[in-house]
Amino acid sequence: MKLFAASRRRFALAVLTVLLVVSSFAIFTPSASADTYKVKLGTDKGLLAFEPKKLTVKPGDTIEWVNNKVPPHNVVFEPKSDFAKSLSNTKLMMIPGQTYTTVIPADAPAGDYTFYCQPHRGAGMVGKLTVQG
Repeated sequence: MKLFAASRRRFALAVLTVLLVVSSFAIFTPSASADTYKVKLGTDKGLLAFEPKKLTVKPGDTIEWVNNKVPPHNVVFEPKSDFAKSLSNTKLMMIPGQTYTTVIPADAPAGDYTFYCQPHRGAGMVGKLTVQG
């Protein structure tokens, strides 16, 4: 009887261990639904604009900002919150093809965020990022 009880405990412990390991993969594995978006700084036709100028993302998504045409460019978010400031890249990108990557954090507040290129804001190089909740 003691042998049967000990075997049952070992079996239960083994099953719990396997469940713990499997569930840890489910918890700590990044979401497969995260997307990557590319935003060109300067259009293919050489216009001073972001392409696309409006983008909707969700937490976990990645934005690749690509210096395309008519450099220098940067990406500055209007500082309406610490989150918006954290997305900014004030350093000028001088070389076509140069990139800057932004990952939208899991705790990103939902809302609309205006961004612009500092050297070309007066020329209308402004865009809008919408973060979904």
